[in-house]
Amino acid sequence: MKIFGIILIVIGVIMFVITGISYTTEETIIDAGPIEVSADREKEINWPPYAGGAAVVAGLVLVAISRKK
Repeated sequence: MKIFGIILIVIGVIMFVITGISYTTEETIIDAGPIEVSADREKEINWPPYAGGAAVVAGLVLVAISRKK
């Protein structure tokens, strides 16, 4: 359980530093027989800062619980 707690702490800190991920996908706009028109679209995945805080707190709790044993 201590390892899982440390992993949660690291993920939480990373979530504080990096608040989102953006990626590019290629979408087909027109597909008419031999003619195909496509465009690159940029999409984003964002998460709130409190999600990173919750992960850090949960990790700290797991590490504290594993030390009591």
